[in-house]
Amino acid sequence: MAKQAEIKDLSLASVMDERFSRYSKAIIQERALPDVRDGLKPVQRRILYSMNKDGNTYDKGFRKSAKSVGNVMGNFHPHGDSSIYDALVRMSQDWKLRAPLIDMHGNNGSMDGDPPAAMRYTEARLSKIAGEMLRDIDKDTVSWVLNFDDTEYEPTVLPARIPNLLVNGATGISAGYATEIPPHNLSEVIDALIYLQAHPAATLDQLMQFIQGPDFPTGGIIQGLDGIKQAYETGHGRIVVRSRTAISEMRGGKKLVQVTEIPYEVNKAQLVKQIDEIRLNKKIDGIAEVRDDSDRSGLMISIELKRNVDERGILNYLYKNTDLQISYNFNVVAIKDMRPERLSLKTILTTYLEYQRSVLTKRTQFDLKKAQERQHIVLGLIKALSILDEVIKTIRASQNRKDARDNLVSTYDFTQKQAEAIVALQLYRLTNTDVTKLNEENANLAAQIAEYQNILADPSELDRVLKQELEAVAQEYQMPRRSTIQAEIESLNISKQVTVPDEQVMVMVSRDGYLKRTSLRSFGATELEDNGLKEDDYPVFIQQLSTRDSVYIFTDGGNLIYRPVHEIEDVKWKDTGEHISQLNGLQPTEKVVTVKDFSSLRKSGNFLIATRAGHIKQVEFAKLLPGRTYRSRAMTYVKLKNELDAVVNVTYREPDDPADVLIMTEHGLGLRYAITEVSTNGPRTVGVKAINLGETDHVVNMQLVTEADQVAMIFQSGNFKKMAVADIPQTARSRKGIKVLRDLKTKENLLANFIKLDANETILRVYTDTRHSQDVILADYQTAPRTANGSKLVDVSQAGTPVLLTHLVMDQSEPTAE
Repeated sequence: MAKQAEIKDLSLASVMDERFSRYSKAIIQERALPDVRDGLKPVQRRILYSMNKDGNTYDKGFRKSAKSVGNVMGNFHPHGDSSIYDALVRMSQDWKLRAPLIDMHGNNGSMDGDPPAAMRYTEARLSKIAGEMLRDIDKDTVSWVLNFDDTEYEPTVLPARIPNLLVNGATGISAGYATEIPPHNLSEVIDALIYLQAHPAATLDQLMQFIQGPDFPTGGIIQGLDGIKQAYETGHGRIVVRSRTAISEMRGGKKLVQVTEIPYEVNKAQLVKQIDEIRLNKKIDGIAEVRDDSDRSGLMISIELKRNVDERGILNYLYKNTDLQISYNFNVVAIKDMRPERLSLKTILTTYLEYQRSVLTKRTQFDLKKAQERQHIVLGLIKALSILDEVIKTIRASQNRKDARDNLVSTYDFTQKQAEAIVALQLYRLTNTDVTKLNEENANLAAQIAEYQNILADPSELDRVLKQELEAVAQEYQMPRRSTIQAEIESLNISKQVTVPDEQVMVMVSRDGYLKRTSLRSFGATELEDNGLKEDDYPVFIQQLSTRDSVYIFTDGGNLIYRPVHEIEDVKWKDTGEHISQLNGLQPTEKVVTVKDFSSLRKSGNFLIATRAGHIKQVEFAKLLPGRTYRSRAMTYVKLKNELDAVVNVTYREPDDPADVLIMTEHGLGLRYAITEVSTNGPRTVGVKAINLGETDHVVNMQLVTEADQVAMIFQSGNFKKMAVADIPQTARSRKGIKVLRDLKTKENLLANFIKLDANETILRVYTDTRHSQDVILADYQTAPRTANGSKLVDVSQAGTPVLLTHLVMDQSEPTAE
């Protein structure tokens, strides 16, 4: 009677959990992760075993890869032929494996990422060293299981007489686990195994005297001894792998960088493309040509540099921005005792030694059994030859072979096996010579049996044999180290001279916050006044700078915007440019107070900052260096007292500048004191009191002056005057100051602004609250006494009230903020 279907009520979660658990276990153990004992994934193990079983070994001719793939797929690995062929090809690629396990004829891919030829075109066989992986497999050294269709047996692990997990490494991803084990040098690993065999309590430092670190088949320079040690200790660590390069001289003063080794698993064609894109996009200046000169003699990438360039700086830039240098992360995960584990170096070596002792023990037991069986037969033959006539008589009197065998057993005390061998003995063996040979063979077998029994009885003798065989493998397959180990990871310092071409440009920043850079050609072809600004805006900074320079833009709201000149939008001179609020999210109402340009950010001076509310401070240049977020966020350089407060001026001074601070207020009070009275504070501070202000008064400006300087002043009444700084005596900070104007009886006389006059300056410009501008010819005005109210300049009824007095930019007709 047919069995009825049984329906069970199960939750979806429990079913999914159970099914996924089984799936995960299958792909972890049967597909993606290598076994710690032989360092192979199942598909690799099956390929090697199948090819060895078919006699496709290094000492025989090549066979079509398609035949090997078909045998593996049909007998052991019921998956797609492409996955089997991919695994076969990878085991033949000498730029992926330190000791390739497959010899292949035909196209097996390349370092450029080219795919291999189809399996019907290529031929393959086991390499000589792969024979060491399979040696002694026929001597009951490993466990066997039925294949997928129960038609034959396959090994669960290979004897692996070489430490393949470390020598060839592994990479793979499975459910919840991934592995990344780099290749190592065979000789170094065997030396460490022999040392560990003699010193089971060896420390990691002692083992690392033998295993320096990974040894990639592509060579290169490995940096980071601490990362190697961490990886060997925990199974997880990071190193830097750098290409091997050489710099040589060319004709005409040019330099040639030759790359002869690249990092492990880097695509060479993509690397050349990355470098060439940097050249084409002009991200750095100095690369003339990049080409791949690799040929049969080896890898070679040639990078031609222009004359008089910083070749080390260019190389550092390429290390940082291309695969000429990469980070390699160890993730040493393998199957140990049927489960995935992250393993230390000592655990891998110890496990391998224990496994090899097991293999050697099983092989010795197998050989001992064979020798004992053969000795038993030989002893029977020797006994038979000693009573040859009686044996022959008994055989002739027998009816058949079985009867002869039974008669020998019953008559002369031979065993069944001995009697069978005697019956099968050929007549030519019945000579004195063969008796001698049998005696010699018996003696040899006795010696072998004694040796095998000694190995099995004495662990030290077993280790002696194991050491001897390991040394033989190291001698047979010597591998000179290819990768160089360097203790420290070199920091990559890249100067602007490398990343930014030295180009002279015109930079403009306006009072309302528009900035741009323009080529000298565009600037020279356009009128200066045709600058793209609105009618009520004007430049506060116009200067010819190098693209390697930097500008600091200070706003009246206490915000600082840093921009390298090469990052400022490059537009035509007649274009407006971009606004600072677009760059940093500032309020559109903020105005630019001062712009400073610097050719280097290694300055030791201070910024002097004064505010409308009467505060002053110095801030070290180093405290206002740009951070990582300078592109998206402005820096606060002063904390304002309230919303009505604003910065009136920012100036820069070197440490040895002996200048005084001169402060003037709207009510016409001036105060001069030494710069040493102004303390140095952090960016987010208010500072100290600059002047003792009245309740309705405020600071109009601050200047750094000397005793011999002159200042120019503009009054809200429209008057202008020049005055000697010496007329204001030097006193102390935070005082009320003295009058620099004469009060009027009929109306309040207020100061609008003042600036220090530069040497040889001839023209100033005044701006009013209606954005009207008027030039001041300095030669038309004499120096006036401190209490004078100056001479009439601006008709306020027509032009508006003066608010700003400025220098002319570039000695022409545009102003700057100072």
